[in-house]
Amino acid sequence: MLTTVNDTIIALTTPQGVSALAVIRLSGVDAIKITDKVFVGKKLETQPTHTVHFGTIGIDNPIDEVLVTVFKEPNSFTKENSIEISCHGSPVIVREIIKLFLQQGVRLAEPGEFTRRAFLNGRFDLAQAEAVADLIHAETDNARQAALNQMRGGFSKEIKHLREELIHFASLIELELDFGEEDVEFAGRSDLRNLILKIQSYLARLISSFEQGNVIKNGIPTVIAGKPNAGKSTLLNALLNEERAIVSDIPGTTRDVIEDEMILDGVAFRFMDTAGLRDTSDTIEAIGVSRTRESMKKAALILYLFDLASTTQTEIEAEEAEVKALGIPYIKVGNKVDAASPALLDKIENQDFVFISAASKKNLDILKEAILNQVKISTVKQGDVLVTNLRHFQKLTETHDALTRVLNGLDTGITGDFLAMDIRQSLHHLGEITGQITSEDLLANIFSKFCIGK
Repeated sequence: MLTTVNDTIIALTTPQGVSALAVIRLSGVDAIKITDKVFVGKKLETQPTHTVHFGTIGIDNPIDEVLVTVFKEPNSFTKENSIEISCHGSPVIVREIIKLFLQQGVRLAEPGEFTRRAFLNGRFDLAQAEAVADLIHAETDNARQAALNQMRGGFSKEIKHLREELIHFASLIELELDFGEEDVEFAGRSDLRNLILKIQSYLARLISSFEQGNVIKNGIPTVIAGKPNAGKSTLLNALLNEERAIVSDIPGTTRDVIEDEMILDGVAFRFMDTAGLRDTSDTIEAIGVSRTRESMKKAALILYLFDLASTTQTEIEAEEAEVKALGIPYIKVGNKVDAASPALLDKIENQDFVFISAASKKNLDILKEAILNQVKISTVKQGDVLVTNLRHFQKLTETHDALTRVLNGLDTGITGDFLAMDIRQSLHHLGEITGQITSEDLLANIFSKFCIGK
């Protein structure tokens, strides 16, 4: 937890390890002054903001030739004096440069501390700050655009507007309480009802957008399930086009959940290969089977494989009944179609199967198309407002519930002080989204999830 924002911090902003270049960032009131002490080149304090200067870093002996970029307050990401040092990407060079600055009184940054300072200094609100982390971790173009829209403040502007309208009515009701003995009404109850219904309608749209927003941000957990030797691991390897899972004819080879991700048509899918479903006396395999069942319950989509080379129609019907009972979308995948008997294929050809051969990668394109048809994700365009953050979803839901209590209060004719209490509660929840109402614990929790250099 931070105790001050008056000191100067430093961190490597590029990934750890050997690379052609590395970037080291400093921020704080003395960032430029301290850099001047160890930089051999132009005097940085006299240079204009947003300028780049060549020189060397080191006091007695040069550590490296570098490019130093100067950002002067308030025209920087953190709105503080900031420096970015581009050096060669040797871990030794990075370590020695950071060590040199630590000797000058600079301290190592905590996770997310640069973005936290930007928030505390009014660079953007809390929802926009969280979008910075989402943008860094975006794995699809939809996720990138959704995070960029939020970082640019579209979502925050809507929340701010809703809050301002509620504040207006809250202040009128509070004014009524000051004149309680005179029985005056400054806030028209009919106007208040119409406003709340309008706000709730918009909140409902935001809340409903979370289902799509969450998929865009986190991907779709997709479990590959079936009996032992149905070809689950072979299918995972075929989809990923690499040997990710061990493939064997021995039943029970997969004993844990193996997970990997791939992008299909701009949508991230987290495919999970699981242990074969069967009764077993093997303790380790039994644990794997239990994890398979748990993964299936939490999945957004199940690819259930049937071994057409050895499964009867009766067994197919029994297995499908078990999957169907979970109430989760599933695709029936008939694997080893090349080895299936014509009689079995005739019986099940009209039962919504996707017939494949995972080993020869036959009909994988058809399976991918079927997977995408299960997920209706529209392209995120510039300016679209989507809720992708679970914390925002919870606060919007709590706001909606608080406003419902206001409507119920209007119906039952409760006094202004109780109406004011529920309106204040809704304002509190909205304020927590954008950071107008925060706590140290909330900030610490949010920014601890950021990477060190951001």
